[in-house]
Amino acid sequence: MFESLSDKLKRALKNLRGEGVLTPAHVDAALREIRLALLEADVNYKVAKDFIAAVKEKAEGQQVWQELKPSEQVVKIVYDELVELLGGTSSRLVFTKTTPNVVMIVGLQGSGKTTSTGKIAMWLAQNQQRKPLLVSTDVNRPAAREQLKIIAKATAQSIFEKPESNDAVELAREAYREAQQKGYDTLLIDTAGRLHIDDELMEELVQIKGETKPVEILFVADAMTGQDAVRSAEEFHRRVGTTGVVLTKMDGDARGGAALSIKQVTGQPVKFVGVGEKYDALEPFYPDRIAQRILGMGDVLSLIEEVQSKVSQDEAEAQLEKLQKNKFTLDDFRGQLRQVKRLGSFSKIMKLLPDQLLGGIGMPQLDEEQSAEMERQLKRTEAIIDSMTREERGDHRILNASRRRRVARGSGTSVSEVNQLVKQYVEMRQMMQQLSRSGMFGGGGGGGGIKGRLMRRAAGMMGMPDVSGMMGDGSDAGLPAGLPAAPGHRKKKKPRHKKRK
Repeated sequence: MFESLSDKLKRALKNLRGEGVLTPAHVDAALREIRLALLEADVNYKVAKDFIAAVKEKAEGQQVWQELKPSEQVVKIVYDELVELLGGTSSRLVFTKTTPNVVMIVGLQGSGKTTSTGKIAMWLAQNQQRKPLLVSTDVNRPAAREQLKIIAKATAQSIFEKPESNDAVELAREAYREAQQKGYDTLLIDTAGRLHIDDELMEELVQIKGETKPVEILFVADAMTGQDAVRSAEEFHRRVGTTGVVLTKMDGDARGGAALSIKQVTGQPVKFVGVGEKYDALEPFYPDRIAQRILGMGDVLSLIEEVQSKVSQDEAEAQLEKLQKNKFTLDDFRGQLRQVKRLGSFSKIMKLLPDQLLGGIGMPQLDEEQSAEMERQLKRTEAIIDSMTREERGDHRILNASRRRRVARGSGTSVSEVNQLVKQYVEMRQMMQQLSRSGMFGGGGGGGGIKGRLMRRAAGMMGMPDVSGMMGDGSDAGLPAGLPAAPGHRKKKKPRHKKRK
């Protein structure tokens, strides 16, 4: 998400870094590019105009940080204003001690309301230890209630059903009573939607609101619709009184105009973003982290949280201990690759890392095509290990020529690919021994030094690509086990030097 805007903003700010002393002309030129980038990202015109005015006022004022260069000061100002534009601080759902707390989910038809209801229920159960009950009050759309029932089952959440009733307000009232009686602390009401805003829809929502007294009314909008989503959010807030916004399909929105405009236009914060089709593909919206991603600063906190939620800490520590004792087998390596796969695509993982860090170790950001290619190669690596016997996975030294031919046939790969995997697996073990003896990540700086090489090989251990050849830094880092060079990467032949006569 925000890829297009991010590229343009980083380019505009990069032009400032070459200047020793910033003049008003330099700042004006950068701000023109930033303004154009915002408008091309489908940001509301007034919001973009106010943003540029605020940045210009601070950049030309007396606000100076002694420890920062002039260009860094402008980046800092842009970052601060982006955070403010996106909502300032993260807004969590507000719950009271009275139970059940009611959360109404509203929005236009086709925006992803029903799926978001299930995602939010699952997120609350897993992250805030809530006990939610779901109910659909959409009595008009065919199979709407059946859809929520299927989602509730898939997310292991409870649902209230009363098939004989076609009264939306009565369904909400009965579900509220059910939640009270059976000890559910949260009731999520999936309301009806329309293809357009009409009085009948709004009247129904107002009646449900009056009956259940919700603590949160979340407007669900499709981020890909840009300013249409913002206008709908504004109208729903005016008529019903929303408390927050859920933006769906953010993973497919390279522009981000809705996310950047909605808080300033409606006054209501974005609380969640949908970043995929899976039911766990829902993230709380953190303005500071999003601003960091847009400006290429990475989002290490989100990466850590992702790893903690999807990778077993005990298993990771056990694997690290095996690595340090040189007892890490191909079986363990396969388990580690499977853990990495749970984190999502390579491009998603690398976008959470700062551009400066990736550049320092010779690993540029991957586009979706390169990411997909690396994931295909990861599957081939896994297939090679799967084709080995338990004894071979436990001791790679017994993999002689005939065994390697058999593994290649069984995995649909070539002997050279099997040889490459084994060779780089051995290199990885040696690298971890070096790290262990040197006090883990000690050593010099720079992408071409020992630390850069070790970090690249560590990335290889995680299944990430080594694309240092694309950067032309001349390092000798090995590729990750079983993975060929990233698309476009080719090893350069060493030039031959003629002997002097």
